[in-house]
Amino acid sequence: MIPELLSALPLTLAIMLVAMIVGFVLALIATTFRVRRIPVISQLTDLYVSYARSVPVVLQLFVAFYGLPLVLESFGVGDFMSATVASMVGLSLYHGGYLSEVMRPAFLAVERGQHDAADSMGYSFRQKIWRIVGPQALHIGLPGYGNAIIYLIHNVALVMYIGAADVMATAHLIMERDYNQYQFGTYLVLAVLYSLLCLGAWLIVRFFEQRHAKYNSKTAASPVKFTASV
Repeated sequence: MIPELLSALPLTLAIMLVAMIVGFVLALIATTFRVRRIPVISQLTDLYVSYARSVPVVLQLFVAFYGLPLVLESFGVGDFMSATVASMVGLSLYHGGYLSEVMRPAFLAVERGQHDAADSMGYSFRQKIWRIVGPQALHIGLPGYGNAIIYLIHNVALVMYIGAADVMATAHLIMERDYNQYQFGTYLVLAVLYSLLCLGAWLIVRFFEQRHAKYNSKTAASPVKFTASV
């Protein structure tokens, strides 16, 4: 049983890692549009974030699996939306929208004086984010980011509903094959696997929290301190 579950773990990790990376990029883009309040684009971005946060994740997976092929077909693109690809797309969109609501408050939580000081020094928006505001916002947002990663790990288990052969789907196949004789043992192994994944994510986030503690705005003397540390 355990070897079979572990054989499906690489696919689960692949879906999770793709959703983490693509979702992070989507969240950065969405947050940038939202804080800069670009007409029309900001409203569309708000709509995307609202969709990602309010629609159940399993329903978002169904939309990706059944809806996106119709959209691609309307543009003359062949259907390549397998269950695995749909899982990556659906979870990436979900994670990006959810994570944007972590990044935006973190950005807005940075003291206004830090923004004003950067503007007075002639920094562009990109320079201000990279050298001054970004490191402080990162420190503020890391706990929320850790929660977002854990929620993503939990939601990866839902991809079995669209046919992706992850560890949860493999566990159900094992139980059906064995006539549900080992339900408790199978679910216990799954619980351990997901707990280890969440523990690993928490330890990584905790490491970065401690490493970026110097960017706490309460201990900052001036924006120059952050510029010199890059």
